[in-house]
Order: sequence, then structure tokens, then C-alpha cells
Amino acid sequence: MPEKRDYYEVLGVSKNASEDDIKKAYRKLAKKFHPDINKEPGAEGRFKEISEAYEVLQDSTKRSSYDQYGHSGVEFGNGGFNYQRDFTHFGDIEDLFSGNLFDMFFGGRGRQRGARPGQARGTDIRYDIDIGLEEIAHGTDMKIHAQRYERCEDCAGTGSKSKLKKACVQCKGSGQAVKQQRTPFGMFQSVTACARCHGSGESVEDPCPYCEGNGVRKVSRDIGVSIPAGIEDGQHLRLTGEGNAGRNNGPKGDLYVVVHEKDHDFFERHGRDLYCEVPITFTQAVFGTEIEVPTIWGQVKLRIPAGTQSHAIFRIKGQGLPGLRDIRGHQHVRAIIETPKKLNSRQKQALRSYSEVEAKPGGTIWDKVKNAFK
Repeated sequence: MPEKRDYYEVLGVSKNASEDDIKKAYRKLAKKFHPDINKEPGAEGRFKEISEAYEVLQDSTKRSSYDQYGHSGVEFGNGGFNYQRDFTHFGDIEDLFSGNLFDMFFGGRGRQRGARPGQARGTDIRYDIDIGLEEIAHGTDMKIHAQRYERCEDCAGTGSKSKLKKACVQCKGSGQAVKQQRTPFGMFQSVTACARCHGSGESVEDPCPYCEGNGVRKVSRDIGVSIPAGIEDGQHLRLTGEGNAGRNNGPKGDLYVVVHEKDHDFFERHGRDLYCEVPITFTQAVFGTEIEVPTIWGQVKLRIPAGTQSHAIFRIKGQGLPGLRDIRGHQHVRAIIETPKKLNSRQKQALRSYSEVEAKPGGTIWDKVKNAFK
């Protein structure tokens, strides 16, 4: 009997590998050598070896015993390891095939909800729209022009010019294909939809010239969409039954409208709050004033107190965007003191006179500046 290889070597991991590293290595190798996928000679033996190594290393107790005593420290009973008997990590095998255990062994997920045998639900459609901040604030109704597959009216969705179908020659009208499948748990009989008739049990002998026998054809439609107030960038709306028509008169898919917010020239959005900047003059900052500020809802008055510093931020309550229960956010206004670039002679003289009596820099802030360079 050949000597067993080191389990860490079998999985290609180091002895201090984490549980995640061991699981990732196992999944990669098991998918490669699983006998239902790999038909090469020796694949089944390799799969057994991989499964045995993983069965030990994924269990902390067995792994500790193996690290201390090697293979002799792990006892699988008479006959050695048997992956049909000792294989307990079904969830890991399940993940290999991106489905559930029934998908793996019985060949599919079954009929979709709302569809009769031979039918298939239509696929979903994605449609992207760009809307402005004003539309987001108030909500809006709009039309989108989308292309989708609809039931062919000339053949009533049958795909047949005469609207008549015959029994499928491949499955003889059963709509099913039966095959034997070998799994780690023995032989199973799997039943899948017939590839020729897609499970309908019927075939078209005289294809409809308008839909070429598909039962659906592509059309353009204007579809109404209601955009709720306060929707955020990247959110989507689902319009049930506005997607593509299903095969063999199956139920329709859905239409997903994905909203993208356009940049605004004045406002910047953060959740339900809006931010903006407004210019004020030096004298307005010194003496204080009242200015009009644009909001998404219209003009409002904002009081600028005397002695306002540049970049001071003022909050206007309730002038942001609506959210749940129509509770609005706030608007934050940053006041920017503008330095005039062009002055007339009177303005220049007035500023020169002010500079002569202007208080010299001092106080706490200037003390800090001077101290920093000592």
C-alpha cells in the first residue's frame, strides 16, 4: 500500500495556514479533480486524497492530533478514509458548483415561480437615467424610451405561423431529458428540460415570419416612471412586469431604472443636506448685513452678523432635500469674503485712510504665529 502524502502537501498549504487558506485551497483543488468534472484517469483518486486531507485539516481537533502524531494520530476506522462515509463538509462541495445540493445532483433549480412547464420568465432590463437636483428635491414623473421583447401578436406568442405546434421529436412530448449521473454518493437519475423544446414538449414546424419562431420580437416603448422626492444617486426603481416577455408566453421580467444625479452648478449634496458658497464684501462682513440666498425651494434671507470671518458657515434649517416622512435636511452656506480687484480713486483713498488708523496685528493668533518662528 503506497505511503500517504502529507496532508498539507496534498492541499498545497503551509503548516501554519489559516482555516480560510485551507478552505480556499480545498475548493480550488476539489473543483479541478471532482469526478463529475474531471474524467481523466486518476482524478477520482486525487479527489479522495484531497477530501481526506481537508476532512482532517478543517477540523481543529483532528488537525491538532495530526500535527502531533501524523497519520497515525488520525484514525478513520477499518478500510481507511471513505469520502462517501466520512465526507461531512457538504457546504463546501455545494459552493463549488454555485448552486444548492439539488442543483448539483439533479440538474437544475426547477421551474421558475409563475411559469408553466416549458415556459420561462422573461429577463429583466436595466435603464439608466440622469436627473437634476431640482427633480430629486420635488420628485418628478417622466417617460423613458426603452427597447424590450414583447409577445408576438401575429402568432400569439406560439412562434408558429399557424399558431399550432406538434409534439417534440426529441422528447416525444414529455418536455424532459433523463440521464444518469455519477456523484460521490452513488448514481443518480437527473431530469432536465429538453434542450430542443426547452421543456414545452412541443416544436414549431412553420416558424412565424415576424418573430422567426421565437414567439417574441423587439419593440420600442415609452414607459412612464415616477421618481420619488429625495432619491439618491445609484438607487433604482423596479417596475414589475415591464421587462422582456418570457419564452412560450411565460411571465414578463422587470424593468430596473437606475438613477444618476447630475452635478449641480451651485449646490453640493451630502445625504439630505446641501452645501453652497456665497460671496460677501469686506464691509458686509465687518458691519453685518442681510442677504438673499438661493435654495432648492426658492430665495430665503440670511443674516450675516457683524465681524463675520471668511469661510464662516451658516445653517438654514429645513432647506435641504426631503427624506423619509418628508423630513428635510438643511442647507449650509459658506460666506466667502471677496477681495475687490478693481477700485476707483474714492475707494482707494477710503482704504488708505482706514489703513492709517487700522489696528495693528496682535492678540492671540499673531502671538502664536510669532512664537512659531522663534
